[in-house]
Amino acid sequence: MSAKLRDLTDLRIGVLCGGDSPERAGSLASGDHAHRALLSLGLNSELLDPASIRMDLLPDRIDVALLALHGPGGEDGKIQGSLETVGIPYTGSGVLASALGMHKPTFKGLLTQERIDTPRWVMVDPKISVESTLSMVRHTLGFPVFVKPASGGGSLAAGIAKDEHALRAMIEAAQADQYAEFMVEEYVQGIACTVGLVEVEGRVRTLPVHDVEPKGDFYDYASKHDASLRTEHCPSILPAPTTDTMKYLADRVLRLIGAHGVLRVDFMVGASGRVTVLECNTVPGLSELGNLATMAAAGGIPYPTLVQHVLQTAYTKPAYVP
Repeated sequence: MSAKLRDLTDLRIGVLCGGDSPERAGSLASGDHAHRALLSLGLNSELLDPASIRMDLLPDRIDVALLALHGPGGEDGKIQGSLETVGIPYTGSGVLASALGMHKPTFKGLLTQERIDTPRWVMVDPKISVESTLSMVRHTLGFPVFVKPASGGGSLAAGIAKDEHALRAMIEAAQADQYAEFMVEEYVQGIACTVGLVEVEGRVRTLPVHDVEPKGDFYDYASKHDASLRTEHCPSILPAPTTDTMKYLADRVLRLIGAHGVLRVDFMVGASGRVTVLECNTVPGLSELGNLATMAAAGGIPYPTLVQHVLQTAYTKPAYVP
């Protein structure tokens, strides 16, 4: 049945949020906002935390899952696979696209194969010495570099290493971090941008580009959650050819990984005009003040309607998705 015709009023909607990833706090905020939006539309919604419920009991409790989970376990295909197993429709991408989008080295490898610009990178391999990693970075990337988890978001456990001393400290700290795998990436100085895509009545719509200039060194967790720490524009004030390029690339990314229903693609625009893809998010934050909601509002989509569109994506997937 098409998204336009699907009647949501008779559904028991479970908004899945929380979980046990490092991004739990952001997920709870996304879930709470989405839940309240659904209630404002007169729909039957309840909040559910996968960290404290049994998945095999969900079919007796809900008809559809709206995913507001962030980080490992929520965006990487695992919760999607669990819901497939128990037969509950869920929003957004399937197992494979979720896994491809979440694991940055794999995602960047696909970009490289498709000749889509992405910052160069090397992996922090725990089986080799820190000295070997430093040498590899020195000869392939140079400094400064950006260090981040291979599977994670929200800029948690991420930061800039301006020299070898700083990188050594970050690598040593990473060895004790709850994120198991880290990568070192070419640092591209410029303006952080993001492009949202959401399915509206069965067709993917590209939202206005959102650009951000943080007041600190980079667009970190604090600046993402405190508007006083950033300057932002939506629609972007960057030149139209630049924003058109990002929209085009965002659509290519969606098709490349097989994403469904909703996606956010993050970019960096360098001073030279370079447009490079940083990463993508198959379960973008659903907070009313978040990037996706900001882009939707700039595109004329009120927040409750956005959440309704996202919910409808549970019913517009092909009969089988890997």
